[in-house]
Amino acid sequence: MSHDRRHIRLAHSPDPDDAFMFYPLAKGLIDPGPFEFEHVLRDIQTLNEWAMEGRMEVTAISIHAYPYVKDKYRLLTSGSSMGDGYGPLIVAREPIGVKDLEGKIIAVPGEMTTAFLTLNLCLGRGSFEHRVTMFDEIPDAVASGRVDAGLLIHEGQLTYSQLDLHSVIDLGVWWQQATGLPLPLGGNVVRRDLGDETCRRLSEVLRTSIQTALEHREEAVRYALQFGRGLDNNLADQFIGMYVNAWTLDYGEKGRQAVTELLHRGHQAGICPDPGQIDFV
Repeated sequence: MSHDRRHIRLAHSPDPDDAFMFYPLAKGLIDPGPFEFEHVLRDIQTLNEWAMEGRMEVTAISIHAYPYVKDKYRLLTSGSSMGDGYGPLIVAREPIGVKDLEGKIIAVPGEMTTAFLTLNLCLGRGSFEHRVTMFDEIPDAVASGRVDAGLLIHEGQLTYSQLDLHSVIDLGVWWQQATGLPLPLGGNVVRRDLGDETCRRLSEVLRTSIQTALEHREEAVRYALQFGRGLDNNLADQFIGMYVNAWTLDYGEKGRQAVTELLHRGHQAGICPDPGQIDFV
């Protein structure tokens, strides 16, 4: 029997939170088990599209994308980004209300993002126009007047006021008020065709990486800063704290309920396919 390690492509976005999670793995601080990992970094929209093709063995995806890829992937119990009373923000140049967004052009970071699904649930499908824009270009698109409003994900949620933009609504707050649940934004998935045993082992290794990062927070934050696109240490630390925490180690009962509820509502509103029974590993 060969002792060669199995090559696994681990795809995630080049963000401080994902970099933080996989720091122990990237730096060889934990035992990778029978695997050899190749880290592939792309923006979330690209990862969602790749997941439709089943391209990567393990990948981060938007929870919104899961119903489209469930035949190819299972959801890992660890690695989620949960907005617990906070989440994607709609911002505008002037202080306006949610009702003022009707018929307006909103820049969004991709139609498969969970932010876009939640925006449709909040405002009502068809009540606004959208323009797909690279997520890190959205604040400028709003500030310069190319669009009426923008849907911010990632660190834009913490830095928008530097451009004199105003928050219209925080979709994580809206969702929590509507459901009493956290908003599940992103998750990690593993390809079904790897088989039960490999999926289970991968789940363990990735969970260990997240656990180790949380235990060595300072070094992990320092490493993650290089992916911070202009965040200083405090903002990067705050951002990582928002999206890498106890929820990330395990969805738990409430987190699983949140995923089911979000996708069920998305399906009812005609925004995404029926997710069916969600398969965690």
